Amino acid sequence: MATISLPKKDRSFAPYTTGEPIVLPKGAPRKFNRVAYAAAHVVADPLADNDPWLDAAVDWEKTIAFREYLWDLGLGVAEAMDTAQRGMGLDWNGAKELIRRALEAARRRPGVKIACGAGTDHLDANARVSIDDIVRAYEEQIETIDGMGGQIILMASRALARAATSTEDYASVYGRILRQVKQPVIIHWLGEMFDPALGGYWGAEDHYAAMETCLTILHDHAKKIDGIKISLLSKEKEISMRRRLPEGVRMYTGDDFNYAELIAGDEDGYSDALLGIFDAIAPAASAGLARLTNGDLQGFHGILEPTVPLSRHIFKSPTRFYKTGVVFLAWLNGLQDHFVMIGGQERARALLHLAELFRLADKARVLHDPDLAAARMSKLLGVHGLA
Repeated sequence: MATISLPKKDRSFAPYTTGEPIVLPKGAPRKFNRVAYAAAHVVADPLADNDPWLDAAVDWEKTIAFREYLWDLGLGVAEAMDTAQRGMGLDWNGAKELIRRALEAARRRPGVKIACGAGTDHLDANARVSIDDIVRAYEEQIETIDGMGGQIILMASRALARAATSTEDYASVYGRILRQVKQPVIIHWLGEMFDPALGGYWGAEDHYAAMETCLTILHDHAKKIDGIKISLLSKEKEISMRRRLPEGVRMYTGDDFNYAELIAGDEDGYSDALLGIFDAIAPAASAGLARLTNGDLQGFHGILEPTVPLSRHIFKSPTRFYKTGVVFLAWLNGLQDHFVMIGGQERARALLHLAELFRLADKARVLHDPDLAAARMSKLLGVHGLA
């Protein structure tokens, strides 16, 4: 039988460049020259008497405390997105409560950033729906978030991917919605590697063909669009699209494989960030963005480049299970007291995957307290009979 042993602790471990983990003062958000959102996870209630595969029991206090932690590091919060297990354990009713609580917390923190996901996930996944049904579903969620004072992230719709028969259907739905919104929105193009139900989005299986439809919509409604986040795990596709965006529309990278290079940018521009990996590596993200803001490109890459192998591992195929790695790292880092997820998703990755994640996190210097992380890893191995 194969055995797993923890790597010997590297006594030369020195988080980042100072020898100490970075801790920013509370209530003093950093100002960066990139807009940076972390898509935040939810913390499950491990003691809830429920059916974990059917019911989402959220520890609201710990969940909001994690948002406070991100804000303390100067990062924005992208709320109720796929990182929060939207559509994989968290339904619209749970998302509404999450958004309400997060917006209330944000109002107590002047200057922090938060944007909230609006979609169509309350529609019956097995029902035949029309384009009008999809528009009404978007309108309902947007009206709810607007009523709470939140900015909208317009999430990709599984229902639209099923119902659309042409690129015109996408243009119709997005056009009708964008003409109504009260403030500019962030559009989210989530690739099929993150959600197989979104294959063929924008009316084409080929991403470059789909991009043409999306760009037409962006140009037609540029004044109603803050930016677009694309999550295709292809720097070439993101850069190609970035160079063709309407003036004033941001590219928010959702590329958890190539984010450091894309945020740094090139002679033709750069990407801002809306990333699930920033949940997992928040102090490194904050430190790196601070270096970039100060003109220290080498320092930026010195902090963020070592995190890329970790991110690629967390987001490896099947990519939709990346949330397990994000929550696992939060547990290793003492940001929550357990490794339990809504929907039972803590079992979505194998023990060997988690052991490699632990090693890569150590190499990336993103373990806040290596002794605590090693102790928790040892306990997990013990549960699996490998103490």
